[in-house]
Amino acid sequence: MSKYVGVSVPRVDGVKKVTGAAKYVGDMKWPRMLYAKCVKSPYAHAKILSIDVSAAKAMKGVHDVITGDYYTKRGGLYLEDKNFLAVNTVKFYGEPVVAIAAETPEIAEAACDLVKVEYEPLPVINNPMEGMAKDAILIHPELHTYKVVPIFHPQAHTNISHHHIIRKGDADAAFKYAEEHPDEYYITEHEYHVPHVQHTPIENHVAVAQYEPDGKCTVWASCQSPYAVRQALSASFDIPLNKMRIISPYVGGGFGAKAGTTIEGIIIPLAMHSKGRPVMMEYTREEEFVNSYVRQGLYTKIKTAVRKSDGKFLAVQNNFYWDGGAYTEYGVNIVKASGFASTGPYEFDNVKTDAYCVYTNNPVGGPYRGFGMCEIHFGIEQNIDEVAKEIGMDPIEIRRVNGLAPGKSTGTGEIMKSCGFLEALDQVAEAIQYDKPCDPPSGPHKVRGKGIAGGWKSPSQPTNAGSAAIIRMNEDGTFFLMTSGHDIGQGSDTALTQIAAEVLCCDPSKFTIRTGDTDHTPYEWQTVASRITYCAGNAIKLAAEDLKEKLLDLAQIKLGYIKRELYLEDGWIINRNHPESRMPMSDLALGLAFEDGSGYGGPAIGVGTFTLPNNINYDPATGYSPKPAAFWTTAAAGAEVEIDTETGVIEVKKMVESCDPGHIVNPELYRAQVEGGMMQALGTVLYEELLLKDGKVLNKSFVDYKIPTIDNTPETFVAMGVEHPEETGPFGARGI
Repeated sequence: MSKYVGVSVPRVDGVKKVTGAAKYVGDMKWPRMLYAKCVKSPYAHAKILSIDVSAAKAMKGVHDVITGDYYTKRGGLYLEDKNFLAVNTVKFYGEPVVAIAAETPEIAEAACDLVKVEYEPLPVINNPMEGMAKDAILIHPELHTYKVVPIFHPQAHTNISHHHIIRKGDADAAFKYAEEHPDEYYITEHEYHVPHVQHTPIENHVAVAQYEPDGKCTVWASCQSPYAVRQALSASFDIPLNKMRIISPYVGGGFGAKAGTTIEGIIIPLAMHSKGRPVMMEYTREEEFVNSYVRQGLYTKIKTAVRKSDGKFLAVQNNFYWDGGAYTEYGVNIVKASGFASTGPYEFDNVKTDAYCVYTNNPVGGPYRGFGMCEIHFGIEQNIDEVAKEIGMDPIEIRRVNGLAPGKSTGTGEIMKSCGFLEALDQVAEAIQYDKPCDPPSGPHKVRGKGIAGGWKSPSQPTNAGSAAIIRMNEDGTFFLMTSGHDIGQGSDTALTQIAAEVLCCDPSKFTIRTGDTDHTPYEWQTVASRITYCAGNAIKLAAEDLKEKLLDLAQIKLGYIKRELYLEDGWIINRNHPESRMPMSDLALGLAFEDGSGYGGPAIGVGTFTLPNNINYDPATGYSPKPAAFWTTAAAGAEVEIDTETGVIEVKKMVESCDPGHIVNPELYRAQVEGGMMQALGTVLYEELLLKDGKVLNKSFVDYKIPTIDNTPETFVAMGVEHPEETGPFGARGI
């Protein structure tokens, strides 16, 4: 039975955060620091005819002025299509064109006003349907020359940066059969649209870069994935990895917005000219809305064939048209994820999915909480409700008939193993009293209704996405735990500490965790896609087991008993058969010292590395893969909603959700994550939308862009869970 995993221990970062002692990048100050600002494009698409920076350079207090011509090499994580400053053409409204470093932010801002840029406007592509038109202007005419990770497939001489397909069975033949048997089958087709939204983390993007005389470049950044940022910046600026250091201290939320590179690539060239002086850049909230990643807009077309007698799905055809924005260096992976998840948590024998990532002149699309899988469910779940209505079947019953369970197959051909979707569905139905009438409306002209939906998610990551961890025991029996799996608010530092504590049988308070420094903490692919508890957790578990074995090896020499007779408990190594025979673990921190002056064992350090087990890349011709992802987290949610039929105002009165995250490491952190996701879901469905007109962002502040507040919390708001352990997860855990 677990002692530290599965219990709600306090957050290890809680005291520092609530007292204000936690240091974020914006809190850091250096002597002689310079401040950077950018001149940004007033057009969504235009040629740059000329740039005059002479007046800005002459301004007192200005240290450096650079344009895109200074460094024209493209960068990007999956598809190298992005310049940090525009070169020849601007592709989205607000795109940085000129960067200025000055003695104060005010001087840098004033200098920006002195820069003169002459543009020639070009046609604007507003959505993916326009971008896919045969006569559409090409936003990236050189797309066919861009470097790309081989699992992505840009279409030369088009605006399509990736096309992901899934072919299971024969959907065309299945639809033909259904058409020929209308008494037996029903076919429905629907279209859905999901708008762009902003992440709106508490902390805006901020970074500081320093370039030393020996060529060492250090960047302090509010980012989710230090090693991914290091790799991207190293490639973009031809800086060797041993000369590129990324430090990411406390991060005030990310939700995907801080997964890749943003302002870091703008300030590095300025730092190279600053003779060792640090250069800081921090987005304003308005810049955050325009210049950081946005959740991509999505246009969905779904065609479904269903058997009328029992609601069994025969076939589905999904067309997903993703608005990738001006650059899709990260967005292509979201489209890939939407492809292999395109059926939702349901079994179809025949699947035909085409997911497209399309360039437009809208803000740059990137990862957002759920990584594309929440967006596709917006259409999938509404479509299922429509199908159920047309054949006269209860919406929850049609989900029970088709829902995934162990032994059923996904759209890529994977056979599900651990899966609690149907149990979560029933748990939610019971919690909202699905089979009972709604509460009476609160006033005239108001009506109430209940609804239920399913969902699933998995990490979209390369098959070699690795994690590493190091645990060092100190002489007093405390521990340093080192990982680059980053806590950006989700509580992973606490969960990872609990995993180490469970293996070493020591209270979590004895551990200090250090993360986010590529010179000092071991490799972690990225903190994205709900993968840290699973991937970094496995690495930490292996490191703790490595340390445990080393301690037991030393203890059997010291105590004179065979290893299998010894166990760890509360900082002691104890003999199972003779409990009085014991020794403190701390006595072995530096190894063994013998009376003759010799020693053995050395400092007590455990090392763990983890790579995804048995993952297989998909077949590019069919999308088939028996193991496209590390795991699947399934979920169900339910709500009772009241609508004012005169005003159209919608109030969510009750909302419940149940997930199957495997074995829950920390129930309180789990509850907080699920509740946070529920509130964010309310925002994206009822309140939030990035309003765009010809590529320009119209609501780039909280005055006009509304996110839910505590007042919008439903009266009944419950996060639940079912636990079906993941056989490859640390103590059975998956991601949330």
